[in-house]
Amino acid sequence: MARLLRAATWGLFPWRGYCSRGTQEELSKGFVEALKAVVGTPYVSTAAAVRAQHGQDESVHRCQPPDAVVWPQNVDQVSQVAALCYSQGVPIIPFGTGTGIEGGVCAVQGGVCINLTHMDRILELNAKDFSVVVEPGVTRKTLNAYLRDSGLWFPVDPGADASLCGMAATGASGTNAVRYGTMKDNVLNLEVVLPDGRLLHTAGRGRHFRKSAAGYNLTGLFVGSEGTLGLITATTLRLHPLPEATVAATCAFPSVQAAVDSTVNILQAAVPIARIEFLDDVMMDACNRHGKLNCSVAPTLFLEFHGSGQALAEQVQQAEEIALHNGASHFSWAKEAEARSQLWAARHNAWYAMLALRPGSKGYSTDVCVPISRLPEIVVQTKEDLKASGLTGAIVGHVGDGNFHCILLVDPDDAEELRRVKAFAEQLGRRALALHGTCTGEHGIGLGKRQLLQEEVGAVGIETMRQLKATLDPRGLMNPGKVL
Repeated sequence: MARLLRAATWGLFPWRGYCSRGTQEELSKGFVEALKAVVGTPYVSTAAAVRAQHGQDESVHRCQPPDAVVWPQNVDQVSQVAALCYSQGVPIIPFGTGTGIEGGVCAVQGGVCINLTHMDRILELNAKDFSVVVEPGVTRKTLNAYLRDSGLWFPVDPGADASLCGMAATGASGTNAVRYGTMKDNVLNLEVVLPDGRLLHTAGRGRHFRKSAAGYNLTGLFVGSEGTLGLITATTLRLHPLPEATVAATCAFPSVQAAVDSTVNILQAAVPIARIEFLDDVMMDACNRHGKLNCSVAPTLFLEFHGSGQALAEQVQQAEEIALHNGASHFSWAKEAEARSQLWAARHNAWYAMLALRPGSKGYSTDVCVPISRLPEIVVQTKEDLKASGLTGAIVGHVGDGNFHCILLVDPDDAEELRRVKAFAEQLGRRALALHGTCTGEHGIGLGKRQLLQEEVGAVGIETMRQLKATLDPRGLMNPGKVL
């Protein structure tokens, strides 16, 4: 159907450019009517408020709205809309929950925003094969609620209740990555609508094997592609058995150095920890205020252990001994599900806790990741730089895999503060690169890290990416301005 539509649209629609030249550049009336013919009139909007809602995420990047928003109901409609846009040179911006923090949904060249949230079915659960197929409107919390009685769960957990296909598109991660990996480790197959409307199954239609040596890794190519190569309309995910028992804990430390040293020591001791998160004193204060908690205002580790009862006892004892050796105190253990949920809610709400410190501000998050041996060095130096900068910010991170964030508060209307935040972030990114790390562990490149990406992968790396982009998207219509 999409192929027929592509052929037809070249002859049926007389306009060659998608913008009418009035006081504002807008999609022509005929093009909007063509969109309505595909998805239905109620599922197309050109209203200013709706477009503005879809032109920004939770980042500091200013709103850049699309010219229209469409809500397809199925993959055939996505394919037809993409084919229509492609035939007329109209940019395409995928949209999930809008919880990204790198400007990934900003329509820098206008165009059509394709909101995929109405496609919200869990298509297939293969419990014996530990896999599930979901559409873009399914979020991680929705999936885990669905799986509750199956004995399985999906562990990748970014702070927001994000779309699972959006998480695949950005290469997301979360607090469980140290044990269960990131999205790159947990996506088995993708259904992708290519820019011209063709449908690709990256590992073959319906396949959900654990490993393969068949050809190029197309699934890996699209995971983390940030909507620049195609629209992910379904993802097949790897599921994991629910652990027999779980214990969570927090412990405070006399210094950032002591807390991060403990992290490295625990990992080097091969303690099979499921989660190990770091929050500095500023972040702990923010979480106390926001979540009405009474935790120590000090550098703190949040830990969680999964396994059998006997194994957990040994893991907990070993981790506690290491932490105490590094000066830890104020241990707080949580074994019951409700207590653990309260504990981790504080960690997952860290972004919003920081924003609450200065209402009206926007948040900017760095996202560097370094080899674990270099983690103490960079975190301690970053804390000193943060104090010296005069900026309002805190450090929080998935330190178990070397990834941490500085969450900085900024007035988007204060050009000088924005400049200082950008300078701080670029300095930190380059420090991570100098330590053989990366400028982004899980948030993606988006609009703001394109220069750092060039420094990270080099000229040949960038040129290879450009060639891949040109092959899949020769007209440069998929989420333009992002990554490259």
